[in-house]
Amino acid sequence: MSYRLGIDIGGTFTDATLMDERTGETRIAKVSSTPHDPSIAFLRVTERILREANVAPQDVRYVVHGTTVATNAIIEGKIARTGFITTEGFRDMLEIARQIRPSLYDLQFEKPKPLVPRNLAFGVPERMDAQGNVLTPLDYDAMRHVAETLRDEKVEAVAVCFLHAYLNPLHEKLAGEILTEIFPEAVVSLSSKVAPEIREYTRASTTIINVSLRPLVGRYLQNIQTRLRDAGLNAELLVMQSSGGVFTFAAASEKPVFIVESGPAAGVIAAAHLGTALAQKNILSFDMGGTTAKAGMVQDGSPRITKDYEVGGTARAGYGSARGSGYPIRTPVIDLVEIGAGGGSIAWVDSGGALRVGPQSAGADPGPACYAKGGTEPTITDANLVLGRINPKFFLGGEIELDVERARAAIQKHCADKLGMDVVSAAHGIIEIANAAMVNALRLVSVQRGYDPREFVLIAFGGAGPLHANRLAAEMEIPTTLIPMSPGIFSARGLLVTDLKHDYATTMIERVDALDTRAVQDAFEKMERAGHNVLAREGMADTEIQFTRQVEMRYVGQSYELALALPNHELEANDISLLLEQFHRAHERAYGFSAPHEPTEFVNVRLTAWGKIAKPQLQEIGKTEKQAIKESRAIYFAERGGFVECPIYDRYKLGAGARVSGPAIVEEFDSTTLIHPEYDARVDRYGNLWIEQAPE
Repeated sequence: MSYRLGIDIGGTFTDATLMDERTGETRIAKVSSTPHDPSIAFLRVTERILREANVAPQDVRYVVHGTTVATNAIIEGKIARTGFITTEGFRDMLEIARQIRPSLYDLQFEKPKPLVPRNLAFGVPERMDAQGNVLTPLDYDAMRHVAETLRDEKVEAVAVCFLHAYLNPLHEKLAGEILTEIFPEAVVSLSSKVAPEIREYTRASTTIINVSLRPLVGRYLQNIQTRLRDAGLNAELLVMQSSGGVFTFAAASEKPVFIVESGPAAGVIAAAHLGTALAQKNILSFDMGGTTAKAGMVQDGSPRITKDYEVGGTARAGYGSARGSGYPIRTPVIDLVEIGAGGGSIAWVDSGGALRVGPQSAGADPGPACYAKGGTEPTITDANLVLGRINPKFFLGGEIELDVERARAAIQKHCADKLGMDVVSAAHGIIEIANAAMVNALRLVSVQRGYDPREFVLIAFGGAGPLHANRLAAEMEIPTTLIPMSPGIFSARGLLVTDLKHDYATTMIERVDALDTRAVQDAFEKMERAGHNVLAREGMADTEIQFTRQVEMRYVGQSYELALALPNHELEANDISLLLEQFHRAHERAYGFSAPHEPTEFVNVRLTAWGKIAKPQLQEIGKTEKQAIKESRAIYFAERGGFVECPIYDRYKLGAGARVSGPAIVEEFDSTTLIHPEYDARVDRYGNLWIEQAPE
C-alpha cells in the first residue's frame, strides 16, 4: 500500500488530501489553522486524515507541504538578525534600493525598512570588473575584521554579495571560507549561489531574504520532520516551491527564498493539471480562501512564471502588491495577483463614509463574527451568511454551526448603521465591493498581460471561491466557469500533482547577431550536470529526469528582458531565426510594439531540472438516480430584486450528466457553489461543475 499526503496551511484553515497511488482515490480533511505555531495544525490534520482513512503512517510514501511561513516571517519582521557584506563603497545599496515608487503622487509613502540595519552592513576592499576579471584582490585582513565584528554583534546570519560575483564567484567563496573559520556558528549565503544574475541590489535583496529566513524555516521544517518521525511516518518530505515544483525539506532549509509563495502556487498547479486533463489549456485560476483571494493564469497548459517579484509589499485592494513597496527577489515565482479579499476579510466604513473590505482579516482566531469565537467585526463570510448563501448548519459539513444573528449584529453595528441602510443592503454592498476588487485582480493577470479573458476558462476554488465565481465570470465575460470536486481542498491536491524541481540561472550578455552558440551550450550543460546530480541524490532515476531551457532577451539598450523557451540542443541558425520571431511577438504582446530591425541580446540563460513523479488520474463518478435536492432556501439576488426561494443540491448526489438551473445552491463538505439566475451548471464524468450562461 502506498499513499501521498498533501498538507496546505492557510491563514484560516489547514487542508489535507490523501491519495491512494494505486487507485487514485482521494480523501480530504480540514482543521482550523494555528497561526502561533502552524506545525500544530499540520500534525492535527495529518493524524485526523490517517485515522479517518484507516491508513498506517508507514504506508505514506510522500508528504508534500505548502506553507506561507516564509512570507509571514518577512511581513511580521520575525527574521534572523542578519549581517551584510559587500564590495567597499556599496554598503548603502540597501538604503538606496531602487528609484521606483508604488504610487507616484503619494507624499506619505515610506520605503520599506532595510532588512539589514546600516550598522550591520559592511564593505570590504575587493573588485571584479564587468567581465569577471579581478581588479582588486580580496583584502583578507579586512574580511577577517568584518567577520569578527559580526560575531561580536551576535548576528545569526550573514549575506555576502560582491559586485559582478555572478561572473566570477572567487571572492565570495573566499569570504565564505573566512566566515566559516572565524564565525562558524553563523548561517552564510553567497549571492553567487543563491541568485547568480546581474543587478546587484536585486541579487543582494534575494540573498539577504534567503539567509535571514534559513534559521526560522530550518527550525520549522525540522520541527515538523521530528513530529512526523515520532508519529511513525517515515515518508519522503517535500515542500512546494514558489515556481510550482517541489523539493526536499533539506533543500528548502538551504534556500527558503524559493518557497515565499509556496502555498498560493499549489492552487495554480492544481488548476493547470485539471485543465490539461480536461483538454482546457488556457485557464484563469481563482483561489479565494479565508484570508486572501489569488488570481493566476495558465497558458498552453503551463502557469505563467515571473522572475521579478516583491515580498512584504503593501497590498492595495484590487491592485495586488504595489511595485516598489516590498523587497525584490530574483527567483522563479508563479505570476499571481493576491489581494486581501478572503472569506475572513473585514468590512469597515472609512473616515469619508465609504464602505471598504479588507485587507485586514479576522483569520482563524477569532474568525468571522458568525463563528461565535469572539470575533465582532463583519466579514465577507458574515455577509454571505446574511444573504442566505451559506447554510449555517452545514458549514464544513456541519462541524461548525454558524450564528446568523451574530453576523447580522456585526454588519448592523459596523456598516449598516454608519451608512444609514438596512442589514441586507449593507451585506450585499460588502459582497459587491469584494467582487469588484477580485475582478480587478483577474484583469491584472489577463488584460494587463495582453490576454483576452474571454478566451480562457475560469477555474474557481478555495472555500469561498465557488460562492463568487459565477458573478466574477459574468463581469469578465468569461463564457465558462469550472468548479472542481472538493474546491475547498483543491490547493492541497495541487501538492500531489507536481514534480521535483530545481532552477538554475547564469548571466550571459551576448548580442544575438554575434552569439557564440557553443558557449551557450556549455552553460546549459554545466547547469544540467548540477541539476542531474541533485536529483540523483534525491532518488530520481535517469529516466525520470528532464530539463527545460529558457533565455531572457531584450533589445540592446533596454533595461528589462523577456523570457522565452529554447530547444534542448545546441542552437542552430534556424533556431535563432525562430527565437527572434518569438521575441518580437512576445514584446508586441507585453508592450504593444516591437522593433524587428533593432539588434537583440541574450541576458540570462535559465534551466529547470525536473524529477518526474507519477500523477494521479481523475476518478470518474458515474451516473446516479438519487434525489440531489436536499431542501430549499431564500437566497438574495440583486438581479431578481431581493430574496428568491432556491433549491439546495447535495453535490455528492449529482451524478455525471446531471444539470442544475440557476438560481440554485450546490453544497458540499468544504465549499458552497452559487449559481446565478440565467445560468446553468452541468456535471461532467469526473464530478466537475461547468457553469455557463443558459440558452435564450
